[in-house]
Formats: sequence, structure tokens, C-alpha cells
Amino acid sequence: MEADQAFNLARRITPYSLEGMDIYSTVLYHLKEDMKLSYLAQELIATDRLAPQSWCALGNCYSLQKDHETALKNFQRAVQLDSKFSYAHTLCGHEYISLEDFEHGIKSYQTALRIDARHYNAWYGLGMVYLRQEKFEFSEHHFRMAFKINPCSSVIMSYLGTALHALKRSEEALMIMEKAILADRKNPVPVYQKANILMSLEKLDKALEVLEELKEYAPQESSIYALMGKIYKSQNMHSRAMLHFGLALDLKPSAADVATIKAAIEKLHVPDEIEESFSDYLALNAACLCFRGMAKLKD
Repeated sequence: MEADQAFNLARRITPYSLEGMDIYSTVLYHLKEDMKLSYLAQELIATDRLAPQSWCALGNCYSLQKDHETALKNFQRAVQLDSKFSYAHTLCGHEYISLEDFEHGIKSYQTALRIDARHYNAWYGLGMVYLRQEKFEFSEHHFRMAFKINPCSSVIMSYLGTALHALKRSEEALMIMEKAILADRKNPVPVYQKANILMSLEKLDKALEVLEELKEYAPQESSIYALMGKIYKSQNMHSRAMLHFGLALDLKPSAADVATIKAAIEKLHVPDEIEESFSDYLALNAACLCFRGMAKLKD
């Protein structure tokens, strides 16, 4: 919100300056201010159709509407106008990843880094790709590079911790998650991941406490209830586990999550050591989706 106010003030003072307007459009993207973003994009295009910032703003407009193919075309137009504009390459990478085109997404991020090695957004983007591909050592390396450049980002810390947890470095991951929570208490991802790590360390009651608090902040997030169901199952509290699996399904999760939750219900009485991959799946999936309310790191 503060960034929105600062950029809005800058626009009033210098209405025809395009410097930083690509970043402003990303601020509005994260705030889901679709009307303000659309108006900004139209103003920038009217001011200068040959500026990459104008096309980045328009691309963010379409990305917010989940029209990733059109968004990608606009970001590619920005690249055509200025091939050294690293941010446009990174935005292309985000859209490629949204379209499941990992090969071109990786190439876009790598191009951005060749232009600017300190462009942490691209390091983060590569980390997310490798996290989704379950190449956890690569993922940790790229998140750590992003973290070195931007050590105050709660989002980057969250995913660095997720990669560390996937590498079975749970205590280290837990420390990073605590830092991520302190950096931004409105970010639900590290809170969720903290609960998952606590569960893996068999601190089940503490994990439930964390999830109960998170449930108040994100009551419509099915992954929270699914993980609570898993914990109750581990405690042999099958009725509570069934209740929370049912609540998770009621919130209409993705098709992949529905299949996983239904499989967990079918195996409600199967010992945990035989079905240990469920919580890891939920943790990774929730991390990659960034919860329903969180967008990819673009700024």
C-alpha cells in the first residue's frame, strides 16, 4: 500500500515520466487493483508506445486476468523494444512458467541474469522452476543467490526454507521460516511451511497451534485443512482427520489436490510410515501455488 501511494504521488508530480512505471504496474498487480492497473497501462501506452515499461504494464494487466499467452506477447514486445531490459525478460519467464513451458522460462531468466547478475527476481524464478521440478539442490542454490541480493524478502526466505526442508535440513529450514515470518507477518507461506516442518520433526501439537492461527488469516485455503487432517491422522484421531479432509475438499482445491486428499481418506487407517509422502506433497504444492491469495514474486 505504501508503494502504491509513493508511485501515485510520483505520477502526479511527473505524469509523463515512465521511469519505474513497470515496477508500479507490478505493485498494482500484487494488490490486485485491476482497474487502476488497466488505467495505468492505457496511460503509458498513450504516452509512449515505444517504451518497454508501457508494454510491461500492459502485460501485467493480462497476467492478472490469467491471460498468460497475451501477457507473454506484451512482455516479448517490451523485449523487442529494449533487449537489455532485464525485467522484461524475467516477466517473460514468469509467464512461460505459468504456461508450463519450463525450458523457455529458464532461458528467459538466464537472459535476464546475463544482462544483470544482481536481478534477484530471475534468481528467484529459477529457484521456483527447480523447486517444481524437485531439483532441490539447484533450487536452494538459486534461492540463496536471490536471498544474498535481497535479504529482507519474506517471499524469498519462504522458498529458501522450503528447499532446505525438501533437502531434509529441517532445523535450518525452521530458522529461515521464523525469519520470513518476522519479515512479513502477512505472508501465509512461511507460517504454513513452519507447521509442515514442525510436523516432520514430530512436534504435532505445535504444528496444530500454528495452523489454527493461520486458519484465521486464510480460512479458504484448503491446504491448511488437509495438513491438519494429516496431523490428526498421525495422532490416530481419525474422526478429526476425516472432518478436516472433508473441509479441505469443500473448499474446492485443484484437481491434483483433490486426488491426493481422497487418497489420504482412503488410507485413513494406513500407518504413517507407509504413507509418508502426503505431507511433503502438500507442502511443495502449497509452496508452488503460493496460496490462492499470493502472486509470484515479480518486483
